[in-house]
Amino acid sequence: MILLEIKNRIIEETLLQRFENAANGGKPESIDTKIGDFDGVLFNLSNPEGDKSKIIVSASLKFYQELQEYGADELLKREYGEHLQDTPETGYNVSLIFDLNNLPPNPAEMAAKAALLKRHCFASVFEKYFKYLQEEETTGKKRAVIHYRDDETMYVHAKKDRITVVFSTLFKDDDDVIIGKVFMQEFKEGRRTSRNAPQVLFSHKDPPLELENTDASVGDNIGYITFVLEPRHITEELKDNTINLIHTFRDYLHYHIKCSKAYIHSRMRARTTDFLKILNRARPEDGNKEKKTISGKTFQR
Repeated sequence: MILLEIKNRIIEETLLQRFENAANGGKPESIDTKIGDFDGVLFNLSNPEGDKSKIIVSASLKFYQELQEYGADELLKREYGEHLQDTPETGYNVSLIFDLNNLPPNPAEMAAKAALLKRHCFASVFEKYFKYLQEEETTGKKRAVIHYRDDETMYVHAKKDRITVVFSTLFKDDDDVIIGKVFMQEFKEGRRTSRNAPQVLFSHKDPPLELENTDASVGDNIGYITFVLEPRHITEELKDNTINLIHTFRDYLHYHIKCSKAYIHSRMRARTTDFLKILNRARPEDGNKEKKTISGKTFQR
């Protein structure tokens, strides 16, 4: 299966091209690019006040205020330092600024880091709860609730010996529910071949026991995916990779559902084409077909 990229390639390539052009003494050019990403996130690359020597990268996340409760501002300050704007661009939640006359020491690394802006925003809630478990401070900690899409929610809860992450997801078609169940069954079976994999649970229509007595949605097109993360999954060596994989899981699931449907449809069209060829070959010839002899006379058979 294909793993989705955790960074925005358009941002990385655009910034890297501008950084290299500036390093080679090229003339700065104007930029005004808007980019849509997963989960309704919008990016904007532009020149502040028309200054071509500066590039501002802004991100709009509908759920950013919820992430701020778990240290999103502090994490972004740690990652981006002086490039993080105290006051973001109007209409956006976060803004980074880069001066082409004062390039960072490693332009390629900074371009890649800027492309991870959405990932770092998401990471704040996971890092906070991972720290609770590592320091054994899980008692009395409330459940994090992040409404990352209009009709979908992520829940993160710290328990004494584990972290549970629950995604609610909306299946728009009945077919998506069926294919989604097949995928989730494969994840559950995956623990048999890899004992180090986290436990994965899937529930349809009703929320899992972890969400009892909450406002979690109920319905025929609602599914809940639960990840049970143990201390071995959030060590210093593994926690970044755990965050990278888990925060894109919802998009990963729906991407592969759509790919599966596209593959099924292509096979159906190919088989239909084969059937039409067989029918055309089986069509009987017209019994009154007119034919000609060598001398040019015509006759019917």
